[in-house]
Amino acid sequence: MAVLVHGALGKMGQQVLSALCRDPELEPIAAVDLRADQGYLSLPDGSGEIPLFSQLEPAIMSWKPDVLVDFSAAAAVITMARTAAKHHINLVIGTTGLSAAALDEMEQLCREYDIGAIVAPNFSLGAVLMVQLAKVAAKFFDYAEVIEMHHEQKADAPSGTAITTAKEMTEARGKAFSYRSPEKETLAGSRGAQYQDVALHSLRMPGLLAHQEVVLGGAGETLRIRHDTISRECYMPGVILAIKEVGKTKGLVFGLDKLLHL
Repeated sequence: MAVLVHGALGKMGQQVLSALCRDPELEPIAAVDLRADQGYLSLPDGSGEIPLFSQLEPAIMSWKPDVLVDFSAAAAVITMARTAAKHHINLVIGTTGLSAAALDEMEQLCREYDIGAIVAPNFSLGAVLMVQLAKVAAKFFDYAEVIEMHHEQKADAPSGTAITTAKEMTEARGKAFSYRSPEKETLAGSRGAQYQDVALHSLRMPGLLAHQEVVLGGAGETLRIRHDTISRECYMPGVILAIKEVGKTKGLVFGLDKLLHL
């Protein structure tokens, strides 16, 4: 299966290329990154080079991939999806911060061009299981808050995983959580962002990679469900699974949990 990596010079793009090199069923054939300043990119495992483009259309026209994997920037995703869709290329998208309007348009593109797209706010198997466990717990606790912690270069806040967690918990519960507003808020925003009465708190600083803790409270007790990303390698089994499954999919699939049948 021929794979093109969009956002190939980023940290996640490099991890994807490494994972592709390790899988005998997949072949990285080309890379695209706006920062490209040379014609070729050395593969991380030292096995050779692939063509590197600064623009997507020439890469697609030259190499005709089966799947495009995107870890770029939210602002670039829709333009990328339009270009790839008209060439009938399936999409695996890990870029976060996508708007509802962007997802709606991608769904329309999938129908129009008869392709599959898998969009996941988090490709970590542990993070997906964290959300599933939080959904179970949500039915038994009236209060819930989410603390997500990322490196200082993360572009969006709250994280896509935090928003998805709050959404999935609320839907599983069937009603909003209880939320305590302070009688006096000394500093505006001190209770964090809010989604369906779930407070979302974002930390951004060096020394962090990607971490999330769901805290649920009841009379006399709290339950904490936490996931820690130690290395970006943890995302790769999910990405590889999505690449192999997206060709069997028609339309937009949101969330790795759908592929895991959770």
